[in-house]
Formats: sequence, structure tokens, C-alpha cells
Amino acid sequence: MSLATVLAEVVVVVATALSLASVAVVGPDDVKAAAADFPQRLRDAARPLAVLVAVLSLNSVVRDVGVEVSWLIGLNITDTIYAIEGPFVAVLQSLMTPWSTPYFGYVYIYGYVFLLVFPILLGIFADEESVLRRTALAYTINYGGGILCYLLFVAYGPRNYMPELVEPLLFDTLPRFQLLTSQVNANTNVFPSLHTSLSVTVALLSVHTHERFPRWTPIAVFLATSVVLSTMILGIHWGTDVVAGMLLAGFSVWVATRSRFR
Repeated sequence: MSLATVLAEVVVVVATALSLASVAVVGPDDVKAAAADFPQRLRDAARPLAVLVAVLSLNSVVRDVGVEVSWLIGLNITDTIYAIEGPFVAVLQSLMTPWSTPYFGYVYIYGYVFLLVFPILLGIFADEESVLRRTALAYTINYGGGILCYLLFVAYGPRNYMPELVEPLLFDTLPRFQLLTSQVNANTNVFPSLHTSLSVTVALLSVHTHERFPRWTPIAVFLATSVVLSTMILGIHWGTDVVAGMLLAGFSVWVATRSRFR
């Protein structure tokens, strides 16, 4: 199976989920109204989206060259993380059942992408630029904080640090996704967990739009919780990475909801 095939699979699944969620969360009438006015709403959203695209582009560049830079200026904190939590991730893995591993694998890929994209659609559906600006600013702070930490800290995930105790469950169960994750992840870039920080950011932001989209909040919280658990259950992140990701999420949302640029 090729990378293009895996990408196409993700696009189809996520696009289907976005369509269904749009109708269920926003409502068919509002979806039709947004579709009729979509070009104008997209133009209104151009500035915050452009900032986010710029940060994502920077993240891509840093990912390509950042590992070498990190080894030059960064501090290897893997031993420290293990000293803090020990085999916690291995214990968590031991609690899994045969059905739960595929679930968390799909959530880690499909659920995470859906969580990131759907709030942008909500910003367009809401026809309130502040909603989209707040989301884009929170995402930007998350990625900015992640880039900085990835340069300053070297940290191997538990599956790499203690392979005799922690299994790479994502690749064992759904090996085709290794083609995708190898393009966006590095083994030494696990602190903090951006899967955690961005998912928790979406859950926290859903509270701020709860009055407008009340059905979105429980969905966002449930999926975010699943994604957070998946990062550890699959052996990709430490509990310490998750805690750091939650703190980054809280800071990002705090700034985004109080900034005059929101």
C-alpha cells in the first residue's frame, strides 16, 4: 500500500465524518445557508487561516531540519521522564482488550484529523469571524509551543526507549499508518504531545461555542479524551508528554479567548 492510498483513505473517512457532523451539529438549514454564502465566508476567514497555514509551513520546515538542530542545542530529557513515571505506559497497555487497540489506532489518526478540521468549519458556519480567529490563534500557539519544545528538548517515546516493555501497537495493529506517521513525526519529538494539546484545545474551545453549537461539546470532549488516551496506549507518548500537552492547551485557549486579536 502506498502513501497516496493511505492519504486518500484518511481524506475519504474524515470528509464523510465532517459531512455527517456538520448536519448533526450545525443542522441542515444552517449548512445550506453557509453553503450558499460559502465564498464570502471563506474570504472573511482568509486572514486567520493564512496565519495558521504559515505556522504549519514553519512547523514542516522545522520538522525537516529541527532534529539535527535539537541534538546540537537541546537537552535529552528521556531519562528524566522515565525517572518520573517509570513503566506507566507499559502498565496502561497491559489493560487493553483486543477490540480497544484498533479503536484507539483509528482515533489517533481519523479522530485527531477530524478534531482539528471540524472547528474550522464551525467557525465558517457560525458566521462569526471571532470564532475562527480564536481557533486559529489557539492552534498557532500550540504549534509554536511545540516547535520551541522540539528544538529545546530531545525525548524518545516509550516504544523507542523501552521496546522490551512497550509495544508499537499502532504499527502492529494498523501497519499501513506507518507510511503516514513517518512523514509528520520524529522519534525524538514527543514532548509535549501535540495530539494531546490540540485535541484538548478543541475540547476547551467547544465550551466557548456551546451555546451556539451545544451538540459539539460532548462530541469534542469524548473524542479528545480518546485521542489523549490513544497517545499513551499506542506507546507513542509518555504520561509526562500528555500532561505537558494539556498545560499547553490550557495556555493556548487562555490566550486565544482573551486576546484582542481573537
